[in-house]
Amino acid sequence: MDALITAAIPAPIWDGFEIGPLTIHAYALCIVAGMIAGLWLASRRWKARGGPEGNIIDVSIWAIIFGLIGARLYHVVSSPDAYFGPNFDGTGDLTKIWRVWEGGLGIWGAVALGAVGAWIACRRYGFKISAYADVVAPGVLLAQAIGRLGNYFNQELFGGPTTAPWGLQVSADHPNFPAGALEGTLFHPTFAYEMLWNLVGVALLLLIDRRLRLRRGMMLWSYVAWYTAGRTWIEMLRIDDAEMITLFGTTQRLNVWTSLLMLLIAIGFLIYLGLTRPKSAEGKAEADSVWRAGREPVEDSETETANSIDSTTESTTGTDTVTESPTAAGASDPVDPAIDGAKVNAAETKKVADSTEK
Repeated sequence: MDALITAAIPAPIWDGFEIGPLTIHAYALCIVAGMIAGLWLASRRWKARGGPEGNIIDVSIWAIIFGLIGARLYHVVSSPDAYFGPNFDGTGDLTKIWRVWEGGLGIWGAVALGAVGAWIACRRYGFKISAYADVVAPGVLLAQAIGRLGNYFNQELFGGPTTAPWGLQVSADHPNFPAGALEGTLFHPTFAYEMLWNLVGVALLLLIDRRLRLRRGMMLWSYVAWYTAGRTWIEMLRIDDAEMITLFGTTQRLNVWTSLLMLLIAIGFLIYLGLTRPKSAEGKAEADSVWRAGREPVEDSETETANSIDSTTESTTGTDTVTESPTAAGASDPVDPAIDGAKVNAAETKKVADSTEK
């Protein structure tokens, strides 16, 4: 046992720091770091798709705000005992609902409400929600991977006992230490399994996209399929409190059933989108565009039209000048006003002389 503990992942000795009365939790830092990394990757992909610079951040802010609310709500619903008490007997602590820094964010709530926020923003800015989703999907997976590290500092979301050399130590005096477990027991670091699974998924999705150009939501559903395939078996290893659901005579955690359902839905969408992929050049170009129909930028075409009008005006003005010019082919020689006046005076003088003679 001593040899295993020596090789094991040690329990964290630090979980944040204080700045005056404010406590900065390591969990929150991991979440923020994940968001930054995810936005960085999404921005690069957005630029490569021809999206206007900066708008990916504008849309993502909507998605993040809605997503955080949804993530917390899903966690509270899927793990209600701490907030409402076992069987909703009222012995829980409702104030814990607001203590996000203590951990507890459900990915499916984040995806559901985050999608609502993104849809609202995409309609506002004129982007296709499918294009946005395809662009950010690998970044979301990257953010999840980094965010999972926060579970380590909170000493939460680990699995059952294990004798594997990579087992996780949990402080015996920590509230999350399983009741009845012996001090020094090692546990499956399920958060680390998910973090590694997600990082592999990011690399795999980017490679597939480079080769197959996943469009029209195919990247989004590829992300869902990969994530749920891993989440299903990882969730089965966890021993933290969760809502248990019995289906088809089998009792499993709510997140297991949710992951299986989403996996089947993702596979169905991928089959449909694969069979209906555009074959023509016009269809492929439309699939590549990030803009909704009728919302494409028109600045370039307007500029070209204005330049064309200016050019035509200049050409017309030049033509008129040439036409009026006395040096044009077939035109008479220029008339000097002084000579013309002298001729008129001479004619008048001759008339007077003729009249006198008569």
